[in-house]
Amino acid sequence: MSPDNGTIVGKDGLARPLWAASDPLMQAYYDQEWGMPVRDEQGMYERISLEAFQAGLSWATILRKRDAFRKAFLDFHPESVAAFTETDVERLMLDAGIVRNRSKINAAITNAKATISLREEGGLVEFVWSFQPGSTPTPSSLADIPTTSPESIALSKALRKKGFAFVGPTTMYALMEAVGIVDTHLVNSHRRGSSGVWA
Repeated sequence: MSPDNGTIVGKDGLARPLWAASDPLMQAYYDQEWGMPVRDEQGMYERISLEAFQAGLSWATILRKRDAFRKAFLDFHPESVAAFTETDVERLMLDAGIVRNRSKINAAITNAKATISLREEGGLVEFVWSFQPGSTPTPSSLADIPTTSPESIALSKALRKKGFAFVGPTTMYALMEAVGIVDTHLVNSHRRGSSGVWA
């Protein structure tokens, strides 16, 4: 481990933050997916849903359960989830493959309906990306990475006004990192700049 920035150099010679070097699933997610632009509605709705389920838990927990989440929430197709009833909520509360939290399950249904409503205003993807900042952090160490930003606070407030739930500023900053709106890869990471959003 490099003590100056908190990264670990893997057997492949590539430096990754500790969270991405801890297990193969997390490493694959970091190397192939995290921070890459998400520009389709279904993908964005899924990310918002999973970030909400992650609140208070580790991302590794959510990642290990992602296939079960996709099955339980019908691949996060907004129309399908928006049609869920109380019977579906009870079914999901019995599904050991997902995080069984009634408030978060209800939020996923609420957010599916809000996603559909946003289509009249250009859609969820355009709405979320409209909060892209003018510049992105350039962290040299994990301590340099913020957990919120003025944009994530504004996005949180705006989504709440549109009827979304479980979209707090910290959760929305994590979303912005995950979908490429900001690049918080460490400057010495082999993934820095890989999204193509930030030169």
